[in-house]
Amino acid sequence: MAENLTKPTAVDPRAFVAAVERPGRRADAETLLALMERITGRQPRMWGPSIIGFGRYHYRLANGRAETILATGFSPRKANTVLYVMPGYDDLTDDLTDDLTDDLTDDLTDDLAVLGKHRTGASCLYVNRLADVDLDVLERIVRRGLDRLHSLHDVDAG
Repeated sequence: MAENLTKPTAVDPRAFVAAVERPGRRADAETLLALMERITGRQPRMWGPSIIGFGRYHYRLANGRAETILATGFSPRKANTVLYVMPGYDDLTDDLTDDLTDDLTDDLTDDLAVLGKHRTGASCLYVNRLADVDLDVLERIVRRGLDRLHSLHDVDAG
């Protein structure tokens, strides 16, 4: 089984953001850096070469291997900005039995419907520009994603 390459690094997230080539993408990254710090109350940390993460959580794969990954974060990529809202979107329509999780799932689904121009995949929320989305709704999505994550896993500051 391949090793997970998305691990914390010693790279300074602020230096990484300052080096983003496209001015608009860099400005969006600076906005997200401040937004996520405020939402999480945690300092940013680089995960792999291009993901800025906040907090971390531990989970177990089907084969029993334990993994650790960022709790939430983003990556200013060339094509778009990717926000990582764990535990993801794949199970939003699953029949979940926990009332708290059901309520959070319904709220997250409603927020995605009014966010603005975006697309989702697994745990990724793709936006071309922050100007294309409602930042208040985006903040709710990140908060609700973290609430969902806390209801399913132990999350720490990492």
